[in-house]
Amino acid sequence: MSQRDIKKVVRQHKELEDFYTGGFSVKGKAPARAAAKSSQDDGGEMDKLVKEMCECCQCSLGGTRSNCVPGEGNIHAQLVFVGEAPGADEDEQGRPFVGRAGGLLDKIIAAMGLGREDVYICNVLKCRPPDNRDPKPEEIIRCMPFLQRQLDIIKPKIIVALGAHAARTLLNNNMPIGQMRGKFFDYYTSSGFGPIKLMPTFHPSYLLRNYSDDNRRLVWEDMQKVMAELGLKKKK
Repeated sequence: MSQRDIKKVVRQHKELEDFYTGGFSVKGKAPARAAAKSSQDDGGEMDKLVKEMCECCQCSLGGTRSNCVPGEGNIHAQLVFVGEAPGADEDEQGRPFVGRAGGLLDKIIAAMGLGREDVYICNVLKCRPPDNRDPKPEEIIRCMPFLQRQLDIIKPKIIVALGAHAARTLLNNNMPIGQMRGKFFDYYTSSGFGPIKLMPTFHPSYLLRNYSDDNRRLVWEDMQKVMAELGLKKKK
């Protein structure tokens, strides 16, 4: 990636960040947690981190990507969605969850009464694996510090891990997603901040491949638990 491309991605990230307000509205008022964080210089730290991601070539994915996909959203968000890795659409645009799975994630977020401007969305890997293959262990090892630092900057109240790969990576286990989903786990950032409640659930792409009322219901049950923790009202 050229220096011009790197500057473009950093600029786009900064423009998104400037647009988003600190924290999202819960029952009509901004949470004190988010208001307190908004006074910190987190924006500059995130910009530096995005630049590092876009310059990174620690694994082979740095040579095959079209664009790095750092993540986007509200850096003061109480809710962060973490997926596995960018796909073809994400690699082309440099943005997370913009393909079919992203469209479904947008609907899930909207059903919670929120928008992309209220949350932060990112992936464990910041570059697309060729042919959308599963991440390799060495790629996760190289990329995981970026995600840990993002979470350290954002300090969310809740993380939603989308799919088995994201959940297993964050929780450092090998449990099936069916056994993890629907339960809160404790997560600590690299600096020791926490515990952050972490909710594993099915990845939107899994729902697209295995579309059924039962699977949709399970994900919605998971999101209702997240909403309850954040004080968001359930839709009737």
